[in-house]
Amino acid sequence: MSAEDELSLLVVVIDTNPIWWGKKAQGEAEQFTLSKCIDAVMVLGNSHLFMNRTNKLAVIASHTQGSRFLYPGKCWAFADLFGDGSSSVESNCSGSKDGKYELLTAINDAIAEEIKDLMTKTDMRGQQTETLLAGSLAKALCYINKMSKEVKANQEMKSRILVIKAAEDSALQYMNFMNVIFAAQKQSILIDACVLDSDSGLLQQACDITGGIYLKVPHMPSLLQYLLWVFLPDQEQRSQLVLPPPIHVDYRAACFCHRNLIEIGYVCSVCLSIFCNFSPICSTCETAFKISLPPVMKAKKKKLKLAV
Repeated sequence: MSAEDELSLLVVVIDTNPIWWGKKAQGEAEQFTLSKCIDAVMVLGNSHLFMNRTNKLAVIASHTQGSRFLYPGKCWAFADLFGDGSSSVESNCSGSKDGKYELLTAINDAIAEEIKDLMTKTDMRGQQTETLLAGSLAKALCYINKMSKEVKANQEMKSRILVIKAAEDSALQYMNFMNVIFAAQKQSILIDACVLDSDSGLLQQACDITGGIYLKVPHMPSLLQYLLWVFLPDQEQRSQLVLPPPIHVDYRAACFCHRNLIEIGYVCSVCLSIFCNFSPICSTCETAFKISLPPVMKAKKKKLKLAV
């Protein structure tokens, strides 16, 4: 199959948790802000589009109160994503001022405007402070499925998801996260993870199950270098590169009762729910289990000896 018949879609999911980014901006002398992370993602996206004229890009912001498409936005016609709406693309572009390709200028402007609108409208008065990463991955899978149905008959689309993780994992999203991982594996969609802070056990499992690459960035100001070196090549090109070695995967599961990661627990034989403590009734499927007690030994009757 020729390069013109292959369509490569890259969906980038960025963790835009305002609490984590706010602490990061205040706590370090060498500040690495969200704007610098967005700039690195823009360069990665532009490079991906330059690799082949049929390559496609989508960027999703994973926030504490929801998920939003940074690109393509609502103003983009669906034909533009496949390169068929040149007139509409020109209307979306603000104009190339430095000789840059107009489409890249429009994409960068759209991402900058969307992230600015998202952060200015954020209201942190509620109790939700965790990044809704599972929902963002589900939205990415839905977008990939939508794009695959619009591909021409003589084209083949290869898709992958890159997650740029900042905040810590949320054990409450364990079930939704695992459902997304196995859905991606069934559709042969790679999930790559670029972790900025503490390691993510859920993303380690996602990368290992789907065949992606997990990388914890050792120096955050060098994020762009790692994005271009590790995550810009697709699956076929990676076999020809010397990439970081695979890491040990933390396959601990989260219990359904307290959402804590456990190594040893109790599993329901009906619905496979995991619990850290034993319960005679499964709280998920409400199956009642019979407790097998040790057999009761009957006391032997002593025979009375008759006195002679």
